[in-house]
Amino acid sequence: MSTERGQQVVIDTTCTTIHTLGRQNGSEGRWLRYMQKDGRFPVVFQKAPGDWSPYLMDIFTTLVEIRWRVMLLIFSLSYILSWLFFGLCYWLIAYVHGDTDDVDNEPCVDNVRGFTGAFMFSMETQATIGYGFRGMTENCIAAIIVVTVQDVFSCLLDTIVIGIVVAKMASARKRAQTVGFSNCAIVNLRDGVLCLSWRLGDFRGNHILEGVVRAQLVSYVKKPLGSIVMSYQDLDIQNRDLVLATPATIVHKLEPGSPLYSLGPDDLLEDEFELVVSFTYTGDSTGMLHQTRTSYTPADIRWGQRFQDMLKLGKKHYKVDYALFNETTWVPVPQLSAEEYDRERCPVEDGQSHSLTGPVSPFPCRI
Repeated sequence: MSTERGQQVVIDTTCTTIHTLGRQNGSEGRWLRYMQKDGRFPVVFQKAPGDWSPYLMDIFTTLVEIRWRVMLLIFSLSYILSWLFFGLCYWLIAYVHGDTDDVDNEPCVDNVRGFTGAFMFSMETQATIGYGFRGMTENCIAAIIVVTVQDVFSCLLDTIVIGIVVAKMASARKRAQTVGFSNCAIVNLRDGVLCLSWRLGDFRGNHILEGVVRAQLVSYVKKPLGSIVMSYQDLDIQNRDLVLATPATIVHKLEPGSPLYSLGPDDLLEDEFELVVSFTYTGDSTGMLHQTRTSYTPADIRWGQRFQDMLKLGKKHYKVDYALFNETTWVPVPQLSAEEYDRERCPVEDGQSHSLTGPVSPFPCRI
């Protein structure tokens, strides 16, 4: 900022510095992210050793959230162990009935004279293969009861496996990977007001019915004994409700009441906070509720830039160039906080009259 004749103030709107943020003192004092860029939280729950009760009480959610290879291993073992268990039951019945020793004896199960035959009959029964070589007879009521129990158990096991596989394939996390936020947030002027903004886009052809955008400023305060207290502040967003047919720019005005109102480009080098943003929406293909989230640290905020235009009008379609989704370009923006910018842009009535050089701004003052 420069002055002329002591009475007129000129706001310098030339961006000449790139604010690359981050501490240079190694790991000392390093800010730990509250949320990773992919939406995961680096939070570890410390509990008593061996306390698995929360996972066992909600076993369905546990099986949906585990990795595919672990789930497939568990399901394979559940089938194999069930075949072995019921095969053992058939072998014990055959052994007690004397089918394993007396070949001329009328068996409980045809062609089951040992454990191998019993295991094969168990697998054929549960998998409904029915080769026709082994079959149940009317000689043993115990064997008939075991077959009935195995049929009911196989139906229950198949239902659980199919339900978990479908739920895992239709997981909201997979759909959330096709809806994304820009890699950075920007600060520039919109209608004469400093605004913080970021981009949101759907990378798939099928569009989103409706969605709600939310943003929170997260920070923490360290206590003397090493504990921390988390602080959450909601940010007001323009056009919170969206129909994401085309990429949208989410805007937060840096005005009085905003926790970032007094934050300037130089203050970003010292402040420690995290901007956590989320988009909760309903997909038009499944009608399921999904959520995409990410976070921005001060190092991810670019002062004095704007996103490049990526939406064009064609003859029959709106054309979106996602190659420009994260691209920014420099624009003239005052190197001041929104509070200082409003104070310098508007006359202060304190007994002295200050005026801006050049044409009078058409935008209202916010003092």
